[in-house]
Amino acid sequence: MTVPVWPSELPRPTRPGWQGQYSDPRLKKSGDAGPPGYRRRWSSVARAVQLTVQLSRSQKATFDTFFEYDTRMGVLPFWMPDPTTDGWPMLTEIGTPVLDGAGNPVLLSAQWLCLFGSEMPVERIVGVEFHYSFPVWVMP
Repeated sequence: MTVPVWPSELPRPTRPGWQGQYSDPRLKKSGDAGPPGYRRRWSSVARAVQLTVQLSRSQKATFDTFFEYDTRMGVLPFWMPDPTTDGWPMLTEIGTPVLDGAGNPVLLSAQWLCLFGSEMPVERIVGVEFHYSFPVWVMP
């Protein structure tokens, strides 16, 4: 079985809807005095990320098909370009883009292995756009 891939026709998630948080791998040690003590509960840590995408009518159909059929209503994992890294230019220490031999910026590439979160995608209509908000778990 192949892992579905986030459709390339869908836009990058918006910045205003972005929110991320690591799951807590710590287990508190019991103690009745002093500062809290922790130890690791597990070594790999998933990250919960809240995403929002703004879609046209045709992109909405693409998203609906991806969610309903490709991921079986959010049950199957999927690959998604990391919106914080993928497609952004690589920078030097002083913040200027690294260029290739033809003078084009070198772009970074990164993928996430994701699962849809415990809540189903929420759809809002804003003007002629469809805004979908949904949580994903980025797997370690």
